[in-house]
Amino acid sequence: MSGMGTRERILGALRAAAPVPTPDSRELEARINQHHAHGVLRTASATQRADEMERVMTSVRTEVLRSDAASWPALLADKLVQAGVQRILLDAATAEGAALNTVLPAGVQILPFSQPLEAWKDALFSTVDAGFTVARSGIAATGTLVLAPDAGTPRTVSLVPPLHVALVYASTLHADLHAAMHAERWGAGMPANLVLVSGPSKTSDIQQTLAYGAHGPRALWVVVVDDVVEDQA
Repeated sequence: MSGMGTRERILGALRAAAPVPTPDSRELEARINQHHAHGVLRTASATQRADEMERVMTSVRTEVLRSDAASWPALLADKLVQAGVQRILLDAATAEGAALNTVLPAGVQILPFSQPLEAWKDALFSTVDAGFTVARSGIAATGTLVLAPDAGTPRTVSLVPPLHVALVYASTLHADLHAAMHAERWGAGMPANLVLVSGPSKTSDIQQTLAYGAHGPRALWVVVVDDVVEDQA
């Protein structure tokens, strides 16, 4: 009884207290927008954002490849072969997946994600070398990929293989997270799942010893496709 009495006294005191004024949501949003409007990358060109994306991602042990729309499949295929990749998760139903599939040599096996995880998780975790994804967009300030997994490329593709290869178009790069949220209208409705990737998987123990690959890919390659014509003039 004493416990219930204490609980009721606390709740009663909270109900009797004067309500804490909260700022109007529109005023708060306006203040946040004004703060971010002066970000250094807000007036940058797509190429400048791609340059910053490359700089930030390289600093966290990500390998960044720059190419154009016509050349990237052959460039990436050669690099995969040189790295000894023999099995790669790839959705050939997408335009990018089909383009890469066309130029990969016969020695590289393409694996579609066409069956439930439980049916082949042993092979998936032990024999697949790489997973290929196409980013929905990117965030230049933090060197972040925005992935929107679907049935053909579930999040397993970017999380399980030891090498994650992601393609992102320079035209989709946002200055910062705030810009991405507004440009893609996250507030109006988001996909059921978004994956934000800012480098390979890493963790550290209590002694601050950094280890890669403990919770996901040990390596991340990002192919930035410079597809903005006006920036290349």
